[in-house]
Amino acid sequence: MSTLVKTTVYLTDADYGRLKELAREQHRPTAELVREAVAEYAHRHGRKERPRSLGAGRSGRHDLSERAEELLDGMGR
Repeated sequence: MSTLVKTTVYLTDADYGRLKELAREQHRPTAELVREAVAEYAHRHGRKERPRSLGAGRSGRHDLSERAEELLDGMGR
């Protein structure tokens, strides 16, 4: 497990009550539920990993699609 960092979170009375209720029902500490919720949120909304091969064939030309025929002329001969 990673090192835990202490922080303060402000919740409404209703949210705090529901959190305590869930923790009691699941026999888990409230802090554990908060950590789990934050991790899930961060995973869902965080930056997505891109394949390392993305952009591997990039030509560096910005006009490639407009000039494809001209640029490929003579290839395969």
